[in-house]
Amino acid sequence: MKVASGRAAWGGSVLALLLVTAYAEPVTYEVDPNHTHPSFAADHMGGLSVWRGKFNKASGTIVMDKAAKTGTVEITIDAASIDFGNDELNEHARSPDMFDVAKYPTAVYKGTLADFEDGKPGKVVGTLTLHGVTKPLTLEIDEFLCKPNPMSKKETCGADASAEFNRSDFGISYGAAFGFKQEVELQIQVEAVRKD
Repeated sequence: MKVASGRAAWGGSVLALLLVTAYAEPVTYEVDPNHTHPSFAADHMGGLSVWRGKFNKASGTIVMDKAAKTGTVEITIDAASIDFGNDELNEHARSPDMFDVAKYPTAVYKGTLADFEDGKPGKVVGTLTLHGVTKPLTLEIDEFLCKPNPMSKKETCGADASAEFNRSDFGISYGAAFGFKQEVELQIQVEAVRKD
């Protein structure tokens, strides 16, 4: 009786281990460009107003292991897709005065998911490469959810993340001589679909 009980316990432990191992495998998600738009807010004329815009084209991958509480993020942004809702300002932003998209066509964010709680990451610790300059940048994750998309039926993870940085640190200091504040508020809405 004791031998049988011991075998059952051992068998149950092995089964539990196998289930945990299967669950712990990293999952890769592909960023959905139709639902991912990094946006930002920046000062105009030293407090006269705040200009807001977004980037219309972004791509990338997110790899996540909820059980191990680890993961990585890599997002590439098409700098030429900047959109203030003002064609003239868009062209100026693409020029050498600011983003110089002919020379620096993309911005790239790479980071590691951190501060997991209940299977959800609380931040991304990484670097932003913008205008040819790479600097540390931590994104705070305000909202995070994974669920089956009701239309595609595929597992989709979405997040709302934010950060603040000084654009002059990246060599984009246009307007500083006129009193423009250099701080930029970054907001990222992102959705990513599980790859089969």
